[in-house]
Amino acid sequence: SAGDWLVMIRGAYRNLSDIMHKMITLVEKDYGTMQVTQLQKAALQERCILVDKLDKPVGEATKQVCHEINTEGCVPLHRAFSVFLFNSKKELLLQKRSSAKITFPNCYTNTCCSHPLAEIPNEIEEEDAIGVRRAAIRRLGYELGIPSDEIKPSDLFYLTRICYQAPSNNRWGEHEIDYILFLQRDDLTINPNPDEVSEIQWVSRSEIENFMKTIPLMTPWFRMIYNFKLLHWWDNLHALAEMQDHQNIILLTD
Repeated sequence: SAGDWLVMIRGAYRNLSDIMHKMITLVEKDYGTMQVTQLQKAALQERCILVDKLDKPVGEATKQVCHEINTEGCVPLHRAFSVFLFNSKKELLLQKRSSAKITFPNCYTNTCCSHPLAEIPNEIEEEDAIGVRRAAIRRLGYELGIPSDEIKPSDLFYLTRICYQAPSNNRWGEHEIDYILFLQRDDLTINPNPDEVSEIQWVSRSEIENFMKTIPLMTPWFRMIYNFKLLHWWDNLHALAEMQDHQNIILLTD
C-alpha cells in the first residue's frame, strides 16, 4: 500500500542520513587530525639554540634535529624554559599536552614548556635571561591564549636552571638546559590552544602530592623538578629571591 511505501521510504531516508552523518564526522575527524599534524610538523622547522654544558650558545638546529635521537642514541643539548604559574590562592596551573604533540603526548606537565628560538633576535639576548623570558611570553600566548600585553618580562621570575635528558619513545627525546620561571598572577586571560593543550587544571599545594601519585602520564622534566625542589619553592613563593641561583646548572636525573 501507499502507506507501507511511505514508511519504507522514510526508513531508508533515516538510514541514509545516519550514514552521511557518520561519513561527515569521520571526514571532519580526519581533517582535524591532519591539520594538527601539519601544525606540529611545521613547528619542527623552528630553530632552537644549541648550547654546551655551561649554557654557552654553540650554534642552532631545527626543533626536529634537537628532539630526534641520533645514530649515537643522543639528542643535541639545547636551551629551553619551564613556566610555573601560580594564582593568589597559591594554586599551580598544570596542563595536559595534546595527543598531537610529537614528544610526550597526553602527559601532564607544568604551565608551559618550550624554547627560545634562534630566528627571533630578541629571544637570543642573554642578559638576565631576557630572551628566554620573552620566549616564555610568546609561548604562553600560543599554548594558553594569554595575550602578550598582559605579561611583562619582569613578571617572570628567573629562579634557576636545570639540565636533564629523557627519551619520549625510540625516535624522539629531550636534552635541555631548562630555565625555571615562576609567575604569580591572578588576572590573566586563559584560553588554551587545543592543538597544544587538551586540559588545564589548577592544583593546590595540599592536592599536588596525591595528584602526582594518581595521574597516569607526566613529562619527565616536571617529575624531576617536582622531586627536586618544587615543593620547597612552592612553600616559599614569598621568598623566591632568597633561593635564586643563576650561577649553577643543576643536573637532574629521573
